[in-house]
Amino acid sequence: MDYLNILTSYNLSVLQWISILSAVFLLGMSKAGIKGMGILIVVILAFVFGEKTSTGVLLPMLIIADIFAVIYYNRHAQWKYILKLIPWMIIGVLIGVWIGNDISKEIFKKIMAIIIIASVFILFYNEFKKSSKISTHVLFSSTTGILAGFTTMIGNLAGPISNIYFLAVKLPKNEFIGTAAWLFFIINIFKLPFHIFVWHTVTKETLILNSVLIPAAVLGFFIGITLVKLISNLNYRRFILVITTIGAMVLLFK
Repeated sequence: MDYLNILTSYNLSVLQWISILSAVFLLGMSKAGIKGMGILIVVILAFVFGEKTSTGVLLPMLIIADIFAVIYYNRHAQWKYILKLIPWMIIGVLIGVWIGNDISKEIFKKIMAIIIIASVFILFYNEFKKSSKISTHVLFSSTTGILAGFTTMIGNLAGPISNIYFLAVKLPKNEFIGTAAWLFFIINIFKLPFHIFVWHTVTKETLILNSVLIPAAVLGFFIGITLVKLISNLNYRRFILVITTIGAMVLLFK
């Protein structure tokens, strides 16, 4: 089956192609630093391909966008936070691989939405009290890491969880983006073999589809960079909080 035949075998309508390209464009913007759109991206792709299949379509696009992000924001990465989260995220990914086929997607989404909303309230409380006890406690980083690893494996939905962590440790805008870029590049690479050899969601066919979508991700990334430059550190922080909360509410009531 040649390249064109594989693409046509998806039987995608014009509306579906527009939806997919829009989702990948938003993905590029998200990796450039316009955070909080991950839930919308996942919902669009799940609508076109189905819940589980969409995770395999999305993962290679995430890795491609991650590469652009780590190159552009590399100097801003704060490795002490990456090293705190990575071991716990790996545990979360492995838990996701183990029970990912058994958990109800609807229950998973509702639980995650409640966790995110509760985390936002804790974050507001933490800032109001001018305290850093929560953000520096090992229980906070370990719990956040496991949840982020689990949710990224199950549905590529770790963004809101990681947003809460990086906001809690008060990372400035560029450090926030650069640290998240490296963190998810490493974890997405770690996830890839499981999607190929265990879940079989990344295949030759999905990779050929990905190759058509790359320009949309690249365009979204560079437009996202332009927008990020226009946002101050304080307004960026508020933007992430609001978008993360809205995303969680969408998950809860979808």
